[in-house]
Amino acid sequence: MLVPTVHFMSGLPRSGSTLLAALLRQNPTIIKAGHISPVAPMMLKLSSVMVEGEYQTEFDRDTRHRLLRGILFNYYGGDSSLNANNLSVIIDNIRLWCTRLGLINAIFPEAKIIFCVRDPVWIIDSFERVMQQNPLLSSKIVPIEHRGNLHSRVYSLLSANGAFGFCWRAFTEAFYSDFAHNLIVVDYDVLVHEPARTSSILGDVLNLPACKYDFENVYFEEPVKFDESLNSPGLHKVRPRVEVLRRRPVLPPDIVSKLAGNRFWCDQRKKAGRAVVIT
Repeated sequence: MLVPTVHFMSGLPRSGSTLLAALLRQNPTIIKAGHISPVAPMMLKLSSVMVEGEYQTEFDRDTRHRLLRGILFNYYGGDSSLNANNLSVIIDNIRLWCTRLGLINAIFPEAKIIFCVRDPVWIIDSFERVMQQNPLLSSKIVPIEHRGNLHSRVYSLLSANGAFGFCWRAFTEAFYSDFAHNLIVVDYDVLVHEPARTSSILGDVLNLPACKYDFENVYFEEPVKFDESLNSPGLHKVRPRVEVLRRRPVLPPDIVSKLAGNRFWCDQRKKAGRAVVIT
């Protein structure tokens, strides 16, 4: 029985993963992509049941493998509704995947993980703009005890469990791991400056059939309820066309200086045949 090809999307926040998903969905081969899914947390919870406690003797390797793969396929509708063929592709999206490359390699060994990155200055600046645009809602992106001023918000985002800090650590873990060859790193600046070339390279790496993407008419069904649950409406809004916006940062110079120039993803590792880095 044929099943869809599976790939994954992760990345640093505010780095173009929603935009890239919207573009990829223009390819008729991509049957599912975009919204953050609960597939990874569901797999981790089921894995815990299967390897710990009184029931662990009931699950052999083949059973664990089958059940974990089944979570993804059944979440996306099961075989009948997916109408799978050898050209259909699912791209599951959540930032947790870069901490679970070993799991992906075990159950979907042919899968690639698309990881979107961006200059940290503009990531933090983008977060701050979202929070300033909704002053009456007090965005839950930052815990309430750290919302008092811009500096405390920034340092919360950069902390180990912050929206940026966690993803950064997940990325470095993946980038230097034995599974780095499964990563496709997409730089946000390259995506918006050269969307056609970026899409072409990505399509080649994922073995997608050629597609004429429309960069002037981009549509994405905004996850309104998800954004509202964070008191951050518009968090995942995608502009109708791919374009480069020129603006000054709202961050003070000391923050910009701390973050500027951190171009980690363009270091020498890409020349050693590890991750595919689109630059």
